This record gives sequence, structure tokens and C-alpha cells, in this order.
Amino acid sequence: MERTKVRAPVDVLEGLEAVRLSGKTNMLDAPRVIELAFEMEHYATALWVQENRKQYAEGIFRGFEAAEGSDAECADKRE
Repeated sequence: MERTKVRAPVDVLEGLEAVRLSGKTNMLDAPRVIELAFEMEHYATALWVQENRKQYAEGIFRGFEAAEGSDAECADKRE
């Protein structure tokens, strides 16, 4: 089974990278990632992680890839 990367909007990925580079938390600590993203004014990132916890956790292990626009399909919301 091929492990595909998790798609997320570019602005979300930029916020995740900013949080990662800050070195202030382990990226597995989603509540702290959300808090730091908000503090760093990456509001789209904070909201995306909050609303897509499962997809975020999968992305930590499988990797992320940029999706054009803010309408990337969320694994949590697939029917």
C-alpha cells in the first residue's frame, strides 16, 4: 500500500513550518501546535489543525503536500 502525503492548503503548510522552526513544541502535540500557530498569527493553520486532527496526525507521519487554494479535501470530512 502506497503511503500518500496529506494535502493541505499552502498557507496552512507555511504556518506549520513556522511552528516547527520555532522549536517551541513537539509537532505531535496538536493542542500546543494550535496555540503557537495562533500566537504567531497563522490563524488558518490553527483552525485547520483544530478542524482536521486526524488528517494532521496522518500528515505528521506520512508527510504533507501543498494543495492549491483553501478547498483541499479533508480526510475527516469524506463521506
